[in-house]
Amino acid sequence: MILMTCMIGQLNTQVNASHCMLDFLNDYGNWFTVKVAMAIEASGLLHASYLIQMIVAALAGKTIESNEEPRSGFMNLLFWVRVLYSCAILIFAFFATIAALFDGKTTMWEGVPEVVALILFFLLMAVVGMLEGMQIAFFAVAKMTDEERKSSKWASMTCDVLFHGEGHNLPGFMVGRQLCVVSCFFVIARVTSMDIEEGESNVLGVSNGAQEFFNTGLLGALITTIVASIAWQLVASAFPLAFLSTPITYVLLRLCLLLEATGICTGAWVIAAIHRKAAGFQRDEVYVGTAEERAAMQHGDTPIHKSEVGHLAGGAFPAGHDLPYSEHSGPTPTQRRVRIMENIDILKEQIKAATSEDETAVFEAALRKETRALQQVNHELRVESSKDVDTESEDV
Repeated sequence: MILMTCMIGQLNTQVNASHCMLDFLNDYGNWFTVKVAMAIEASGLLHASYLIQMIVAALAGKTIESNEEPRSGFMNLLFWVRVLYSCAILIFAFFATIAALFDGKTTMWEGVPEVVALILFFLLMAVVGMLEGMQIAFFAVAKMTDEERKSSKWASMTCDVLFHGEGHNLPGFMVGRQLCVVSCFFVIARVTSMDIEEGESNVLGVSNGAQEFFNTGLLGALITTIVASIAWQLVASAFPLAFLSTPITYVLLRLCLLLEATGICTGAWVIAAIHRKAAGFQRDEVYVGTAEERAAMQHGDTPIHKSEVGHLAGGAFPAGHDLPYSEHSGPTPTQRRVRIMENIDILKEQIKAATSEDETAVFEAALRKETRALQQVNHELRVESSKDVDTESEDV
């Protein structure tokens, strides 16, 4: 049942979304999902995750900026009220869960000491949190240039593995990651699920109705959602490159790829291929080109803020400095023409070497973009040449 749920309900969509984000988002189902998620966020139940993100940013000496307008006095008050009641609920959930664990009222296996179970609980939540954050950080750096990805030794090593060859390791990581997360939650659920035998007192002496609510597992779900998921995702979205610049990220990436290589969830690739063919998904590069191509054509991603480090929004783009070329400085039209001609030659070779229709379609679309860019550069050169002629005429 777990494998079926992973492959049909999660992994196949993640495999496609890792390379076809634009097409994947282009439907009403995702619009509805976003609206539901925003409604849950507005409730404030999970606002404690924002406080965790702020603490991490403060410890790192970074400022988190957002694309949203600054909150008014009332909205700021409402925000902090939701943060406080979310923290209160989270602290109570921790207290009740740990009390139940040490009272022997959880589903943890007999014979496992309570202290060991508690250590496993926090350790596995940290592993799940890293995996959740890695997912966000990997999608962010997928839109960066090679120069930006290699800001540190470990970030460079991680990205070299992640984007090796045709980039199949990114969806491969998604498959292995899901197996890791499911395995960790199998143990975490044992710690957070309460089990009151007949005749035993309720946890913390609460009423039977409250105990029935505890038994649903919602307290454990709240803890893992905030502490083992959302908080890590928010930190990774604000500091994607910093998140990748640790040996732990590299080790976990290798572990996930190893699990994917076992083939236990290979069916997800088949389902993803069928889904992609039926929906007509195309790679994002077909629509917007690579980060290097956008920069070369002076259509690079425009930074929203002075520094892209530490931003909650826009983290999928430059995170440390601008792209190599800007509007006011960069290669001359002649230099750009040489670069484009080289790209065209490479793309023609790639089209010849393509092994599938999808690969051929991607390279042909990229070739059309380069051809249009070449026409634009040739036009600029003609205009520049005519200006030079006019200048010489005036001098004469």
